[in-house]
Amino acid sequence: MEKIKFTDPDTGEEILFFCLEQTKMKGFTYLLVTEDEEGDADAYILKEITQKEEEATYAMVTDEVELNALGKIFEELIEDVDIEV
Repeated sequence: MEKIKFTDPDTGEEILFFCLEQTKMKGFTYLLVTEDEEGDADAYILKEITQKEEEATYAMVTDEVELNALGKIFEELIEDVDIEV
């Protein structure tokens, strides 16, 4: 599973996420990520906001309408997963 390094813009803390799935919607790339590689865990949806050469910048999706739409897409892409927003 691919690992992604995320830097919290508020604290500067670096967090390693495991990428579970990726999709595109309305021209934007979204990632479904989790901190734990196996088992039940909280998952987050990240939205690509910039792409510079080999490095992309992502932000956590917080808009409820966007989260609900993406949750449905990721549920269809990944079998045996129930996503609650």
